[in-house]
This record gives sequence, C-alpha cells and structure tokens, in this order.
Amino acid sequence: MTGDSVLVTRPEPGAAETAARVAALGWRPVLAPALVLAPRAGLTPLPRCQAILLTSRAAARALTPPDPCPPVIAVGAATAAEAEARGFPAVEAAPGGDAASLAAHVAATRDPKDGPLLLAVGAGYAKDLEAALRAQGFRVLRRVAYAVRPATALPEPARAAVAGAEVRAALFLSPRSAACAISLLRGAGLGASVQSIEALCISERVARAAADAAAPLRWQATRVAPRPNQEAVLQLLGPAPG
Repeated sequence: MTGDSVLVTRPEPGAAETAARVAALGWRPVLAPALVLAPRAGLTPLPRCQAILLTSRAAARALTPPDPCPPVIAVGAATAAEAEARGFPAVEAAPGGDAASLAAHVAATRDPKDGPLLLAVGAGYAKDLEAALRAQGFRVLRRVAYAVRPATALPEPARAAVAGAEVRAALFLSPRSAACAISLLRGAGLGASVQSIEALCISERVARAAADAAAPLRWQATRVAPRPNQEAVLQLLGPAPG
C-alpha cells in the first residue's frame, strides 16, 4: 500500500477539523465530504421538556439555547463540548459515545414521569434511539435540526489523489457517509480504487456499511476503532511513516 494521503469523508464544518488532526499526524488530508449538512429554520421556540438530547455536534450547532434552558444530554464528549461552546448551561455526556449508551444513560438517570425528552437530530437519523427511548416509557419530541443530502461529486483534489493512487486510507464516521463516499468514487469512475485503500471506521456498523457499499469489491483492509469516537479512529491511523 502506497501513498501518504487520507480521505476525509466527514461533512463540513467538521471535515476541516478532522483534516487538521490528520495533518498533525504527518499525513496529507484530502477533503471529500460525502454529505452536505444544512441547519433548518423554525426550531425556536423549543417546546418544554425535561432534557434536550443531542445526537451530534451538528445538532448542537443548529440549536439556540432556550431561556430557561433544560439540561442537555449529549451522545459523547465532543458533542457535549460543542453544546457548551454554543451556550447551553447544563450539559452532560453519555459515557459510551454512541446512541445505545445515550439511551441507557437516559433510562438510568431520568424518569418518564418528569416530562418529555426533546430529541434533536439530522433528517433521517436516530430513529433507533427514538424507538429505544419510547420503549422505556419516555415521550419523545423529535425535532429535525438539520437537513442532510449526499454530495453530488468528489472535489477535484480528491478525485486526482484517488486516481493517482495517493490515498492510503479513508476515514468513515457514519454509515451514510461511507455509503455515499463509495457512490462518489463510482460516479468518478474510481470504484475499483477501494481495493487499494484501507477503510478506518468508527464502529462495526459503519464497517458493515462500507463493506456492503463496496461489494463485490473489498477494501484493502478494514479496521474498526475500539471506541466510537474520532480520537479512536485517528489512533487507528497513527503517525505517518517517517
């Protein structure tokens, strides 16, 4: 496997941050956002609830803290930090960093009798989380905080890097990003390139999505982060050789 470039498929504005982290490890980041996010208008005033659940940093960026503001429960530490930066006064993070741990944390620390939960999500996301919370007896107020659509084409620098066999690895942080990234590669006539690229995935679910989308071809290798967060994915990547 050759090349010193890493494909960053995360959507903006997070892609630039991830690219900076990749560059700090000595690799050359290549931006190839597979999805485009757009905050939705008309979310305020937010309905009364016992807690706001944030499933992503994008959801935190899309909301304005109400006054008074209920507690916020974030899916992980990075989302919690984003909520705090956006002015939410009382923020806690689910310890596991994924939707299952968020549901478990809410069930362990909240009572359905205390009122509904406001679940802020991207369009089409977190339906399993919503179902799990309802199964625990909670009333869930689902609010789509941002729209999500697939990118229409690979950026030219990304197309050139893949075509030139310069890409060593691709970072995948969600199942939808993985599937859409492979669609972009195929649309550029580069579908076979997956056989020379290592897929670094944030979870087993994302790894399955990347494998399914690439089939019948296979990635050069697929590795799954031991914890479902960006830091663990970057640890898989490690410092660039030399």
